[in-house]
Amino acid sequence: MNNGPSYFDLAIIGGGLAGLATAIQFGRDGFRVVLFEKEFYPFHKVCGEYISLESMEFLVDLGLPLNEWQLPVMNTLQLSAPNGNMLQEKLPLGGFGVSRYRIDTALMRIAKDNGVEVHDGTKVQEVDFSDNVFSITTDKGMTEAKVCCGAFGKRSNLDIKWKRSFIEQKHTALNNFIGVKYHVTHDHPLNMISLHNFKDGYCGIAAIEDNKINICYLTTAQNLRDHGNNLQKMEQNVLFKNPHLEKIFGSAEFLNEKPLTISQISFDKKEQVNAHVLLLGDAAGLITPLCGNGMSMALQSSRIAVKYIRQYFADIIDRNVMELLYAKEWKTSFASRLKAGRIIQGIFGKPWLTNTMISFIKPFPSITRYIIRQTHGRV
Repeated sequence: MNNGPSYFDLAIIGGGLAGLATAIQFGRDGFRVVLFEKEFYPFHKVCGEYISLESMEFLVDLGLPLNEWQLPVMNTLQLSAPNGNMLQEKLPLGGFGVSRYRIDTALMRIAKDNGVEVHDGTKVQEVDFSDNVFSITTDKGMTEAKVCCGAFGKRSNLDIKWKRSFIEQKHTALNNFIGVKYHVTHDHPLNMISLHNFKDGYCGIAAIEDNKINICYLTTAQNLRDHGNNLQKMEQNVLFKNPHLEKIFGSAEFLNEKPLTISQISFDKKEQVNAHVLLLGDAAGLITPLCGNGMSMALQSSRIAVKYIRQYFADIIDRNVMELLYAKEWKTSFASRLKAGRIIQGIFGKPWLTNTMISFIKPFPSITRYIIRQTHGRV
């Protein structure tokens, strides 16, 4: 970057699904777009790596050759209680598996091919808004932009500097989780996504590309502290109480020396606009991974934001209306999903309640399908 600030139509902070999808749409329309990502591509992320089919057409439209990738498509849900009681049901819509390593890297290349300036390995330190222009300070220089989007994931230094409400709240049942991810080889059915519950947590298992299986679980930070911050000890004493998880972990071949982890995950409510920055993906609101739809929600939030940013660039609406309409449609699209996710999380976090719930709904597949529909969108 030059010593003086560069000026762009759009600046995006965060190079995950929501940020990259937004960058591609404006880049191919000829706008000047810059995207900042603190990590260096390619990189892995803690993620369930399952995308609802509601977003498949959108990803293809962005330029991803999904058919050529021959990704596993999942049409069946397997759900188990901590005591091992299990139900299995067809997914009303279904989804496909792909690693964040692969899809994020591919979208980054498409963004670059469409003229987007991608600055990976770059940390955004400050975002100021004055005289209708954003001044964005990074560890490598200064950038100015007409519109700024924050797609920086579950928690960032900007969240802390802005003193966002979910950062300021005391630890509760919704805001102090850790996530752990492994890639393994295993004979897990390719058409099935499995969700196995355990005390204060649950583990998702789904196939991704190259005959690999993604194992990603979420649990409370307290569970880890109770075991001396030793993941292996916690897995043995907590996760393996579920016989299915004990069998899977015992028979899988782990492809990485260490798991990927993330801490301080919060499912509390978040605002969709902060300091005039439009927030996308997990930065705007995080759905519980038990619902398996976070990647699709990130992509759909991009579609909503792009619609109103385009109207702003065309002088059809002003900035305040853009912000209001984006927040309103975001809530219309996702608020009920997030609420359903919090309710489901409250049920499946308690062993006795989960055991009872699965025993109750097992004979009634229509109830299971109804619950799934509450957390998934439509094509």
